[in-house]
Amino acid sequence: MIQFSDLSLMRGSKMLLQDVNATVYPGHKAGLIGANGCGKSSLFALIRGELHPEQGDFVIPKDWQIVWVAQETPAVERSALDYVMDGDLRFRALQTRLTAAEEKHDGEQIAVIHGLLEQAGAYDIESRAATILAGLGFANDVMQNSVNAFSGGWRMRLNLAQALLCYSDLLLLDEPTNHLDLDAVIWLEKWLQRYTGTLLLISHDKSFLDSTVNEIISVEQQKLVSYSGNYDSYETQRAERLRLQSLQYAKQQDQIAHLESFINRFGAKASKAKQAQSRVKQLARMETLLPVMADSHFTFRFLAPPKLPNPLVKMEQVKVGYGEKVILEKLQLNLVPGSRIGLLGKNGAGKSTLIKLLAGENQALQGNYETSAGLRIGYFAQHQLEFLRADDSPLVHIQRLDPKATEQSLRDFLGGFGFRGDDAMAKVAPMSGGEKARLVLALTVYQKPNLLLLDEPTNHLDLDMRHALNIALQGFEGAMVLVSHDRFLLSSVCDDFYLVDSGQVQPFDGDLDDYKNWILKPEQNANHTGETVLKPERKNVKRLEAEFRQSTQGLRKSVTQYEKRMADLHGKLEKFEAELSHSEIYSAENKKQLKDIITEQAKVKGELEEVELQWLDSQEQLETMQAEFDQALIS
Repeated sequence: MIQFSDLSLMRGSKMLLQDVNATVYPGHKAGLIGANGCGKSSLFALIRGELHPEQGDFVIPKDWQIVWVAQETPAVERSALDYVMDGDLRFRALQTRLTAAEEKHDGEQIAVIHGLLEQAGAYDIESRAATILAGLGFANDVMQNSVNAFSGGWRMRLNLAQALLCYSDLLLLDEPTNHLDLDAVIWLEKWLQRYTGTLLLISHDKSFLDSTVNEIISVEQQKLVSYSGNYDSYETQRAERLRLQSLQYAKQQDQIAHLESFINRFGAKASKAKQAQSRVKQLARMETLLPVMADSHFTFRFLAPPKLPNPLVKMEQVKVGYGEKVILEKLQLNLVPGSRIGLLGKNGAGKSTLIKLLAGENQALQGNYETSAGLRIGYFAQHQLEFLRADDSPLVHIQRLDPKATEQSLRDFLGGFGFRGDDAMAKVAPMSGGEKARLVLALTVYQKPNLLLLDEPTNHLDLDMRHALNIALQGFEGAMVLVSHDRFLLSSVCDDFYLVDSGQVQPFDGDLDDYKNWILKPEQNANHTGETVLKPERKNVKRLEAEFRQSTQGLRKSVTQYEKRMADLHGKLEKFEAELSHSEIYSAENKKQLKDIITEQAKVKGELEEVELQWLDSQEQLETMQAEFDQALIS
């Protein structure tokens, strides 16, 4: 097992972990979570032997084989398949020994080494490597391409494949989904479910954690806190722990205040000096509880765009590609305010091509492509991080968008994205990937788009920032098209899914579980691209539904406001009833107060009755319109 005892860990002058005690048992699959910069990757470096603790002990079985994903890919001409097999150092060492034995014609050694090779799984290693590469999105015809032929993201997949191929007692995975699309994430998830060793996984993907781990280790206030179960279970347990901690902290603060008051009052009196000194010692011994820091550091929202034209984008029989190569054709898609579309499809099917078409980076090769005169596009993609100016600060970047805005208003805005104080003035160059992604998101949000295009927006973002983005997207009023491997985000903010497959973009009449089954059972793909899941005859239904949501937005908003007002009024009535339940209110000296309460109670009851009638009327209108719309769809 892995054991940390009274361990403290620093990086430079920063204390990351202090007096940590934690145990990871063999065969457990633990998710390591926490804000960016809290020490998760440094803990992995400690396990790999690259760092040493400032104090305390760290114990891991000496005979354990530890495997992790290499962060660098050497520039080599070896094929992708050979490169992945190179990761199994034992296999390659045995191959070398076998060659030497064969050159010496040492039959005994040759027999021994063949036995060792069999034990090491050498005779099916190529097929296992090919299976892993296929699962991570490599087509069969590219597995013989040299490593140098692949981009950075695909090289990281090669490194991940190396780690998965090797035998390991302990597998360390640090954000393995960052360079994967949803299909590869789903495959990796199934692979890890079958993994029999001990797993330590750093991830900010809730759905991925839920499906792969049975324990959560959370870095909280320089401590490691363990929670049994998956991420859902962690959230429930932590909420209860924080509630109890809040109560305990408040109680302790009362005790401290009482002790300090006694010391201040009686410390100088000889008759009470002994008791005062006793309380000084008691106060010193009292372990100070840190207040609960449950609130996220990130809070932002999308402001209403200046205009919401309808439709924002209209395309009919559109063909798009690169030069002579056609990627997508026969595109039929209307984007109206309220459209919330998630794009699904295998890597290379054309999801990013469609996003780039909408962003104006690609042009339609054929067909009718129209955009509204009032269109304001907010486009987020990972490659935009490269266009940030290295020597400029977040504040300078946003001042460039709005030179007339006051510095304080821009600082307040950036604060919602975690750039507070000196961070708003820091240069971009040394920033982490997460910080750069937050800055690009901030620039996107500030421009008040009415069409939001998001291509893998959660890469490098921690859980708190992902949660803030999720909440902000819930309130976005324009149209949104999202590509993401984060299923929690997809399911939370998308109303409709479209499948990009075989050069076509079609409505996907299913949820993410249906899509997962579609990916994992390729033999059933034919069924899912026919009438069962994809229904070309319903291509206009999603558009009509979005238009209906837009037309009833005002009415639905009124219903929500009435419901909120009714809740407030009910709360006031409960307060009045509580006051009237006390016998002392009926005494002669409280006669005026009693009269005032009864008068206010009557007013609130009258207002509540009026609001309830308005709510009922609006609700009936909405239900009637919904019924008429549903009937129109059926007919």
